[in-house]
Amino acid sequence: MNVFDASALLAYLQGEDGSAVVETALEAGGLCGAANWSEVAQKLRSHDRNWALSRSLLLSYGLVIEPVTVEDAEAAARSWQSGRGLSLADRLCLALGDRLDVPVLTADRAWGAAGRIQQIR
Repeated sequence: MNVFDASALLAYLQGEDGSAVVETALEAGGLCGAANWSEVAQKLRSHDRNWALSRSLLLSYGLVIEPVTVEDAEAAARSWQSGRGLSLADRLCLALGDRLDVPVLTADRAWGAAGRIQQIR
C-alpha cells in the first residue's frame, strides 16, 4: 500500500519518467488524499486533458481517495516551515502517509527522500 502525491499520478498519466514505478505501485494498491486528487484533476483540466478518462483509469486500479481528517489537517499545520516550499496539499499528503504508516510516492524533488518519501525518478 502506498500514498500517491499528485506529481506521481500526473507523471504516470503523462507518461513521464517514473511512470512505470507509479504503475507498479498502483497495481499493488494505494491511496490518494482528496487535496492531491483535486490537484490532479485541476492540472489535467487546465491543460484540456480528458479528466473523465484519466479518473476512470486511476480508479480502475482500485485507488482509494482518502478524505482529509482533523488529524491530517493539524499535522499539516504543524509541519509548515517558512521557506520550505511545501504546499498545503504536499503537507496533507505527507500527513496521510504518516497516519497510515505507508510510503509516499512523489516526483517532487523538493520533498527529498528521507523517511517514508519515495522518489519515483
